[in-house]
Amino acid sequence: MRGRPGPKAQPGQQGRPRLRGRAARLAHLLPTGRAQAARTPFVLLVVLLLGGGLIGLLVLNSALSEGAFHLDDLQRETKNLTDEEQALQGDIDAYSAPDALQDRARELGMVPGGDPAFLGPDGKVKGVPGAASAVRAPLVLAPEALATASVPASDSAPAAATPIPDPTPSASTSNPGR
Repeated sequence: MRGRPGPKAQPGQQGRPRLRGRAARLAHLLPTGRAQAARTPFVLLVVLLLGGGLIGLLVLNSALSEGAFHLDDLQRETKNLTDEEQALQGDIDAYSAPDALQDRARELGMVPGGDPAFLGPDGKVKGVPGAASAVRAPLVLAPEALATASVPASDSAPAAATPIPDPTPSASTSNPGR
């Protein structure tokens, strides 16, 4: 052993056994004690970031699903209100039809007007106005007006009194089913 010097001890390896050959080459790839201590905070940081990211995704997913439920409720409410609006528009169209207006006017005791007269821009009357006459359109009373009409007390008295129809809308002319 005279011509061959022994392997030199490296600092920090006093407690390790001396390795030779292939084991010595692989030992250089393994971290020393200092490198192990420096890796622990990094691993903890990565674990905390991953955990925080997962918790953040969970909170975000919960908020999005809550928003989806709220959106679904609002869409359902919008559909119901649209259906109600269409039903009310149908009622308005039915009441504003010419035949319905004429029937309601007759129920209220109205008669068609006479010949119209027009005012010109200078204030002169054009045309000859005519009076409305009940002869042109017979008075047709609504069934509820007939029920509220007064009946003469005696048969000997002439039935000259004309029953006055009720000007308030009745249950039969209101919207059925509501």
